[in-house]
Amino acid sequence: MKKNRITTNDLMQKDDHSFSKPQEAVITHLEWDANVDFETKTIVAVAKFDIRKYPSTSEIILDTKNLQIEKVWRNQNDTVDFFLNKADEVLGQALHIPLSEDSKTISIQYKTSPNAEALQWLSAQQTAGNAPFLFTQSQAILCRSWIPIQDSPAIRFTYEAEVKVAEGNLAIMSAENPQEIDSTGNYSFKMRQPIPAYLMALAVGNLEFHKTGKQTGIYAEPATMAKAVTALEDLQSFLETAEKLYGKYRWEQFDVLVLPPSFPFGGMENPRLTFATPTILSGDKSLVSLIAHELAHSWSGNLVTNASWNDFWLNEGFTVYFEYRIMEEMYGKDYAEMLASISFKELTEESRELIENGNVKDTHLKLDLEGRNPDVGMTSIAYDKGYFFLRLLEEISGREAFDAFLQQYFKEYAFRSINTEQFLIYLEQNLFGKNEIVVPKKLFSDWVYGAGIPTSIPKPYSNRFKSVEESVQRWLDTGNIDTLNTEDWSTHEFLHFFHQLPDSIEYNHLSILDDKFDFTDSENAEILSEWFLLAIKKDYRRAFGAMENFLVNTGRKKFLMPIYGELIKSETHKRVALSIYRKARQNYHFVSYNSLDKLLNYTSD
Repeated sequence: MKKNRITTNDLMQKDDHSFSKPQEAVITHLEWDANVDFETKTIVAVAKFDIRKYPSTSEIILDTKNLQIEKVWRNQNDTVDFFLNKADEVLGQALHIPLSEDSKTISIQYKTSPNAEALQWLSAQQTAGNAPFLFTQSQAILCRSWIPIQDSPAIRFTYEAEVKVAEGNLAIMSAENPQEIDSTGNYSFKMRQPIPAYLMALAVGNLEFHKTGKQTGIYAEPATMAKAVTALEDLQSFLETAEKLYGKYRWEQFDVLVLPPSFPFGGMENPRLTFATPTILSGDKSLVSLIAHELAHSWSGNLVTNASWNDFWLNEGFTVYFEYRIMEEMYGKDYAEMLASISFKELTEESRELIENGNVKDTHLKLDLEGRNPDVGMTSIAYDKGYFFLRLLEEISGREAFDAFLQQYFKEYAFRSINTEQFLIYLEQNLFGKNEIVVPKKLFSDWVYGAGIPTSIPKPYSNRFKSVEESVQRWLDTGNIDTLNTEDWSTHEFLHFFHQLPDSIEYNHLSILDDKFDFTDSENAEILSEWFLLAIKKDYRRAFGAMENFLVNTGRKKFLMPIYGELIKSETHKRVALSIYRKARQNYHFVSYNSLDKLLNYTSD
């Protein structure tokens, strides 16, 4: 219904994490001309923006952080004076550029800092291919550290780029990409669909491309490619399954870049070029639900975007729900229920921790992150509480009605942003109203604006996990390790196995398990992470060497925070943690070491 559509003006609300004033002047297209320099660890660039403004507007404001602004001009060559506000530790500096009545474009000549928070410069020794590597991580508000921009998820723009890199390197972006190295080091890019700044991405290194389907492919370092192809050969099937659920894929190509190990996240949903951690290359495809998650973002997040980071659950809760639906379609209901059961456990634990630490409001779906880094909101609340809220909506309305609602939602708000309040109005009118369903009492107050986990949360149940629980109990009752029937277990079942072990388990049990399953030398990062947590608790020193190697060579924050967090619980292990961290910190991205520095109370020597 036309009256329900959200206009551009509705979206031009205040964003607590951007200095920009898009209601006065807003960017619409970026032309980026850049030179990537591994020697100085800097990017020298010119960013030219097409802008839209009200006639009376006298300036445009961009977000920057630690950028060296050298020159600014309007239109073709109208050089202007600019000024930067005082720096804010989280937000950086506002760049004020004066506008004239006829201003149609602005251009900024600048240079990044060698310590730019979004840029990870890796030496040859830190990669799989023994060649230098650069990758960006713009989410949530780090794009401003490598491009002066209006860094708000409510502001979308198209872009094109010309990027110069050293010979022998391939450059790829969240755009139309080359598939082989150009001997000149010159690359051109276009992104025709409008995106917010947090989806700007660049990677440069010794990369190869492998086609996996008519719309899908893999980029990886040569040494990693074989494992990547084995794990990700079903990309085209994932894409086609997603399209059957919620409509046409609107980004043309879906490629995955397998990054070096220092990447701080599991994945990053950059349009056309998902970034993925090599920790998903487990050998048995059991960790590829992460790819389903990033693919789902092509609808929830990239296509329809949270208007601010206070509405982060609109990106992630929807994406977890969609991810599990993809996995259900491809691998069956019980497989999806295993994933949902893991979500239930993680949500329960993190919700309890947040409340115990006095962060009750951070367990609301609708967040209040003003004055704080939006990364604070990247918890299981947005992901898993958001998922269970949507699962509850499906149970209330029925899957057929809920699927129809989501298909309409993704189609109607494609390439736009939406906030929580707008979504709830749309939900009431287009799911409950259209299907003549009475909105359950306190549904929104309990789930969206309420603390913790509502009593109405759907309870997942997995037959495969039940079988694991029975197997663990037989082992504990009989003491016979051979009663553990693990032949057909996936990674998720092994993780559930670890979670079922009682606190009273003894040191010798760990030795028996290690002899049987060789956990200490596993190549599966998820299993290693859980095994190391158990080893720390029981002071199982046989695993400590492998743990140090893992921490030095893995940058994924999901694994680092729990392991270091467990180590610092005792003075003896805290010394171990600090010794490892001094060696490992240089391998971590800012997103990881920024949190770990605080956790470990670390200051550089």
